[in-house]
Amino acid sequence: MTQTALILGATGRFGRNAAEQFAAAGWVVREFDRSRDDLMTSARGADVIVNGWNPAYTDWAEQVPELHARVIKAARQTGATVILPGNVYVFGPDTPAPWTAASDHGAKNPLGRIRIQMEQAYRQSGVRTILLRGGDFIDTQNSGNWFDKVLIKSLAKGRFTYPGNPDIPHAWAYLPDYCRAIVQLAERRETLSAFTDIPFPGYTMTGREMAEILERVSPGPVRLGKMSWLPLILAQPFWRLAGCLLEMQYVWNTPHWLDRADFDRVLPGFQTTPVREALASAVSLPSIEQQINPNQTVTAGS
Repeated sequence: MTQTALILGATGRFGRNAAEQFAAAGWVVREFDRSRDDLMTSARGADVIVNGWNPAYTDWAEQVPELHARVIKAARQTGATVILPGNVYVFGPDTPAPWTAASDHGAKNPLGRIRIQMEQAYRQSGVRTILLRGGDFIDTQNSGNWFDKVLIKSLAKGRFTYPGNPDIPHAWAYLPDYCRAIVQLAERRETLSAFTDIPFPGYTMTGREMAEILERVSPGPVRLGKMSWLPLILAQPFWRLAGCLLEMQYVWNTPHWLDRADFDRVLPGFQTTPVREALASAVSLPSIEQQINPNQTVTAGS
């Protein structure tokens, strides 16, 4: 029996990859267009609503509650399961690793609190929800995330720029793998809890380890350097996004990885793309040579 996935935010990095993976698995894919489509109408007959809506950081406080309330209402009225891309923002700098579904959601910063409240809204709604929580995204094309806009922006010149402590573990999610896992979870949705929170183990690497792997897939040597946060500090008075980015600096200086026990239990035998292959596909992106400035946006991993 053919199943239908409604993709919200299909032009974004997550939505694009989700649409590709659902289509590859034989699902009918509907891509929602906010400029012309009505959510309630589009959701009719959909088995899952894949919520890839992700406003700019500066709009989270205003838009996130309203957007997700609309999705909850549509899912409640149609009976669709909601698929949520979760991130690690709910965890605070004092939350011990590994981060699991049972780890304390101890974030105190505004962006973290918004994510905590958003997840609570789904948990309390009664709507069947699957949240797959991943680390920072690695995409196969230029999509404006931390990896392509900061870390490898000067890789063509042999520079790998890391935003934090390069000697502590950091969680990463390769988007094709991550979205393939989402499809498999969607196909098992009837066997899952009403609210399912599953960490996606992905890759755990230090910045130094990532630089070493990138050197193996690059034509020349790669030099590891640290990103300066000073331009963002100086830009805060006149660039709202700078303050939002600074809020999340702790993630780059907090050792963390995502526990794999729940994922392996639900999706035993899931085959992850080898990390060297994933990074090779990612660094085929056009090099981004611009520096961060008030006209650019670095967005969340999810």
